[in-house]
Amino acid sequence: MTRFSTKTVLMAAALVVAAALAAPSTSAFAQAAAPTPWELKPDMGYGYGKDGKTFSYKMGTNNAGMLLKGAKKVPKGTLFFIGLNGQLYMRTGPYLEGDGKFMFGAE
Repeated sequence: MTRFSTKTVLMAAALVVAAALAAPSTSAFAQAAAPTPWELKPDMGYGYGKDGKTFSYKMGTNNAGMLLKGAKKVPKGTLFFIGLNGQLYMRTGPYLEGDGKFMFGAE
């Protein structure tokens, strides 16, 4: 099995969300659409390579302890996104308005 860091897994997971947020849609649909939950699976690892490419691995349980060593939990309320420069970012500040709408959505 290929080994990968937890940071890589978290970054790849963020790309999944960023891709969903960046998907083209009409402005009327974007305003009416509810947030979509991630479809991350417990037996998969998601990577964001040094070259900026994303990938996924089918994981086993034989080295789960090694995977968790040095891993960090993602804080609740964290937003992942890809900037215009193609760089993956995370934000642990507010990203929803008082009424629950996404602050940075299409207008």
